[in-house]
Order: sequence, then C-alpha cells, then structure tokens
Amino acid sequence: MAQDSLQDSSMDTTGDDKAAVKRSVVVNLLNKDELYEAYMPFLHNGGLFLPTRGNFRLGQTLHLLLNLASEPEKIPVTAHVVWVTPQDAHGRRMAGIGVQFTDKQGSLRDKIEASLAGRLNSQSPTHTL
Repeated sequence: MAQDSLQDSSMDTTGDDKAAVKRSVVVNLLNKDELYEAYMPFLHNGGLFLPTRGNFRLGQTLHLLLNLASEPEKIPVTAHVVWVTPQDAHGRRMAGIGVQFTDKQGSLRDKIEASLAGRLNSQSPTHTL
C-alpha cells in the first residue's frame, strides 16, 4: 500500500454535531505482505495502520471499504482513529493513522488472522512496530 493510497471522500454530517465529519475510505490491501505490514493484532478487535497525509483526528469514526486480495468483494468496516502519525514524524516514521475496528468486526479479524496464519508471530518489521 503506497503512501496516500487511501481514496477519501468526505462530507459534512447533519444533526447536532455539525463540526463532525463523516469519512468513507477505500483501503486496498492487495497482497499478504501489505496486509501483514498494516494489521495491528494488539488492538482490541484488531485494526490497521493506514498511510496517509490526510487530516484525521483521534476518536474520529471512519467507514472503510476494505479491499483484500483474498476476498471477492469489498468489506464494509467501521473503525475509530486511535493514533495519528504526522508528516515528518521523529524517526522517519511513515505518516498515517492507526484505526481500531469496532466490536462488530469480529469476523473480519478472524478473516485477516486466517489469511496471515503463520506470519503473526514473525519478527519482520511492520508499519507499527
């Protein structure tokens, strides 16, 4: 997944919280290496690191369409931003966001971990550790 590979479409929400922004994001993880580098099993319910230079804030809810090579259709996912790594971060870390899946995504976590069977305990570097 290349830097800024997120396809982001934003729209203002209606209702009481007019400052809130809904985001729909397409995430393409088209091979197991990309999935391994992005997946965060240490987060409750699992999550992903998404390289981006976009403007996101902690706690923001994202509606993702996850495109996995092993799945025939895009998987809708709701996630929350749990960290933001800005551009030019210390240690040359890649700019992006960490998102945590909501508790409704248990089957997604299972699919990802089945796809990465045997690699989850690898010492190979990822975008997060």
